[in-house]
Amino acid sequence: MFSWTRLILTLVLAVTLWAIASMLARAEVRIIASPGGEVGPFLDLFEKVRESGERVVIDGPCLSACTLVLSLVPEDRICVTRRAVLGFHAARSMDRRGRTYAEPEASQLVLRAYPYPVRAWIERRGGLTSRLLLLRGRELKAIYPTCR
Repeated sequence: MFSWTRLILTLVLAVTLWAIASMLARAEVRIIASPGGEVGPFLDLFEKVRESGERVVIDGPCLSACTLVLSLVPEDRICVTRRAVLGFHAARSMDRRGRTYAEPEASQLVLRAYPYPVRAWIERRGGLTSRLLLLRGRELKAIYPTCR
């Protein structure tokens, strides 16, 4: 026997499941303004983002340790907006007295971990040094797609 109630409930369930699946498929992490910081927390965060399958939208400054997102999240899950700016510099540490010092080996490891187009862009500008290199605008959009 045909039941309109059962049909309606099945349709409502199907539409609800489709809506949830659509929302999960569009899950994203949005970077609005990150000055960077200690490397460890960024590595942990971006590892979780990679495992989650979420897309990363860079929608503002992503400086220093924040740029590790480029090394950990697949390139096809990263997009940029017109406000996106990536900032790169050499690795450095701080001693017990609060003085910073260069970490050349760490800088080389980080540079090698970046995707080739980013690494090549950095190398064309003299490599990772204490000077902040800013990748933005057309040059950035030549490497990463614009977010839809």
